[in-house]
Amino acid sequence: MAAPDNTQRDAILRRLRELLVRQSERFNSYLAALEKQQAVIKSGSPEELIAHVELEERIIADIFSIQKVIDPLEAAYRSSGPFPPSDDIPALKITLEKLQTQAAAQTACNRNLLSVRMAEIRAEIDGLKNNPFTGPSRSAYRNSVTASLIDLQG
Repeated sequence: MAAPDNTQRDAILRRLRELLVRQSERFNSYLAALEKQQAVIKSGSPEELIAHVELEERIIADIFSIQKVIDPLEAAYRSSGPFPPSDDIPALKITLEKLQTQAAAQTACNRNLLSVRMAEIRAEIDGLKNNPFTGPSRSAYRNSVTASLIDLQG
């Protein structure tokens, strides 16, 4: 690939900067969603949890689509020659990497909380299955013996 002229390099640099900023914004949104999801996991509301998981999936899809554009632009940027001293791309990349690390840590924390919550729910379900008042026949007397003949003449 031939080195682009200054106009092309400036356009690449501008577009790469825009995409890195947008990617950082998406990761900030993702972190905020993960923090809200953590609170929802603790509160135990399944409907809210489903909504947060769906939001998280949309944000992740957006992050991946932006990354598909960043990668080739970054390669073109690197091949375009020496970097100007005022270039803020390395700083943007460092910020983005920090956000990615924070998101990974928060995701791991949420995953652990969700595992604990699921174990609690399973224990509750098992407790209900073993409760004689909530079993299939809904009777505490289901195993008792009843009289089959009654002496009416006494």
